[in-house]
Amino acid sequence: MSALIGRSAALRWVHLVLGGALLMPYWMLSLVLLISRFGDQDPGRTVLLQFLALALALPMAAVTALVPLVRVLESTAARALGLGGAAELATTPSQSWAARRRTAAWYVQHLLLGGIVSGLSLAVQPAVVVLLAFPHHDAIPLWFGETDVPLPLLALGLATLPVLANAAAGAWLARTAPALLGPTPDEKLAAAERRALALAQRNLLARELHDSVGHALSAVGIQAAAAGRVLASSPEFVAEALRAIEETARAAVAELDTVLGLLREDQLADPAAGPTLAELSSLLRQLELAGVPVETRAGPGLAALPGEVSRAAYRIVQEGLTNVLRHAGRVPAALRIELADGVLELELSNPVGAERPSRPGGGRGLPGMAERAAVLSGECAAGPTGDGRWRLAARLPIEGETS
Repeated sequence: MSALIGRSAALRWVHLVLGGALLMPYWMLSLVLLISRFGDQDPGRTVLLQFLALALALPMAAVTALVPLVRVLESTAARALGLGGAAELATTPSQSWAARRRTAAWYVQHLLLGGIVSGLSLAVQPAVVVLLAFPHHDAIPLWFGETDVPLPLLALGLATLPVLANAAAGAWLARTAPALLGPTPDEKLAAAERRALALAQRNLLARELHDSVGHALSAVGIQAAAAGRVLASSPEFVAEALRAIEETARAAVAELDTVLGLLREDQLADPAAGPTLAELSSLLRQLELAGVPVETRAGPGLAALPGEVSRAAYRIVQEGLTNVLRHAGRVPAALRIELADGVLELELSNPVGAERPSRPGGGRGLPGMAERAAVLSGECAAGPTGDGRWRLAARLPIEGETS
């Protein structure tokens, strides 16, 4: 019932009447052109010219609808009057001829159906009033001739015509709006690609923040706790810990500035931002000052690694050493970084320390390392070895050297 006389029907009627109003300039221009060329005083011929003017007006409207901005205007009106959801109708101008043709098809049917509903709304009401005011008046001319139907009943039937036409035309427009005013398949694909790119950028920034700031905070916290325990008995150790905290904090601030710079709206995350294996010695010094000496075996050729491989390797080593510090405590670790058959191999092992409490919300480090490796078509795994040690291993293919 709401489709006939409810709020939805009223909104659709407004939209259709708007279409009828938009049709009038095209129709009047076409009618003037036809009358100036073929017009005469014959009433039958004039009616025929009016229908021919309608047929000529619709192609003119279709050409107008090829303007890209028309899709935005029509979509906004249709959305406001309940003919489509926010996600179903396009919000941008037409960018392709396929989108323009769809908009033209919508515009033509909007104007045609709007003209029909508007015409019925204007013509039927006076007829209904006359039939009800003079129910027994024999002088009322009926264009279809004599009828035995009571005039009040005929008036009621006429009154339903605009209602039924509005319901049918509104239902058709609501059904076709997503197909004609919605995004094209190419636009949907482009939107999906933009969402995927935004998600990838967000994940990249999340990993950078986790690896850089998380490492620094873990190191600073452990160094500060260790210094606090020997504050009175070992001033030399406290001074060394404070120097390590200072270095770690400065490095963290520099990386944080880099990551926050990527959050600017006018630029995407730069994959070239972030430390590489060239800064590995500084990282190992920070860990040594925090009480985690690292025995390192680095093979030749690391300086010539591609930037993305070197950055990923640094972050994996950084997160692995942070986990040593966080979960095993002040224990020695062994790190191996070597090139073998076009693959960079990373291996980090350490004794499993005493059980340490984990922080709430943790557990993102290992998935983050696996994601970094997967981006380069590599692999990363970590777990106990069975001899009381924990082992982290990663393999990162080097583009152009893998077979």
